[in-house]
Amino acid sequence: MPPTEIHTESYEGQCLCGAVRLKTQLKSNHVDACHCSMCRKWGGGPFLAVQCEGDVRFEGAEHIATYQSSEWAERGFCKACGTHLFYRLSEGNSYALPVGLLQEQQAWAFTEEIFIDEKPDFYSFAQETKKLTGEEVFAQYSNE
Repeated sequence: MPPTEIHTESYEGQCLCGAVRLKTQLKSNHVDACHCSMCRKWGGGPFLAVQCEGDVRFEGAEHIATYQSSEWAERGFCKACGTHLFYRLSEGNSYALPVGLLQEQQAWAFTEEIFIDEKPDFYSFAQETKKLTGEEVFAQYSNE
């Protein structure tokens, strides 16, 4: 199925315990995987994420803790149950959400893998995707 743009639908999700709920719009139906060592350490495997269009609205924000994981980004999680809620760039309003948080059963399209040069050999995905090294990712963001 070809990737489609999604700009009109709102998506909702919540953490495991329900203390944090979110609502957002997505840029597309694309799911990307990050293989960087921080994402793998954070979640035990690659980070499968969707990119948000604009703001993410949170209910229960008092239950969100953040961790400044690099000079340019932070990671958010639920203080009560530990569910990973987002990866957010420090500048701008760019959120990547774990696709598993979203309640809607979307026709997702797995399209891109980043930090492919950090991916361990013990797993791989069957789908053909665009693959970027860490150097290519940083070059892409420095051009934006």
